[in-house]
Amino acid sequence: MKKLFLPALLAAALLGGTSACTDNKGSNPDVTSTEGNNADDNYMGGATNGSTNAMTDGDTTGSMAAANAMPANDPNAVGPHKDDPEFMKTAAHSDQNEIQLSRMALEKGVSGMAKEHANMMIKDHTKSTADLKAIADKKKVTLPTDMDPEHKAIAEQMKGLSGQEFEKRYLQQMVMDHQKTLNTLNAHAGMTQDADVKGFIGKVTPVVQNHLDMSKKHASM
Repeated sequence: MKKLFLPALLAAALLGGTSACTDNKGSNPDVTSTEGNNADDNYMGGATNGSTNAMTDGDTTGSMAAANAMPANDPNAVGPHKDDPEFMKTAAHSDQNEIQLSRMALEKGVSGMAKEHANMMIKDHTKSTADLKAIADKKKVTLPTDMDPEHKAIAEQMKGLSGQEFEKRYLQQMVMDHQKTLNTLNAHAGMTQDADVKGFIGKVTPVVQNHLDMSKKHASM
């Protein structure tokens, strides 16, 4: 009887151990799910918030990658300028972008605040162009007299719009353009050592800030 009872007892113990393992897994169903979710969250966080992660661990790779991945029409982008001539050429393009898109707006027959906006853009950016050209001539820098390729493409798209649709698109573009220009002015102000360029930036920055504020106000109406 003892010989028969011992194997039976061992079998019961093994069965109980197997059941306990199964019960432990079943009693904590969130373990695998949570681990999977954490992995997904970390992946998404790394993909969409590289700059934040870089700030916390001291690695600037995420921040640099985020900056390099920034689209060209991102309102927070800052045009890179290796020197003053390159900056002046970008500033000249910026003036032409606003002047020519605003002329298109007037040709399209915009009215009210959009018309007021377009007239101000043409007036102020024409003045900015003249001020910049005086400095460029002094430095023997030839400035572009047309829009940059990106805005030429934007202009082609806007030609197919009319009425309220055009006005909305025009004012939204003014917000994006002036934000980027303001960012670029502020960035180069801390880089340049040229007194003339610094003076130009100091003169036009308040004007661009005013344009940005007005563009945001009009675009939200």
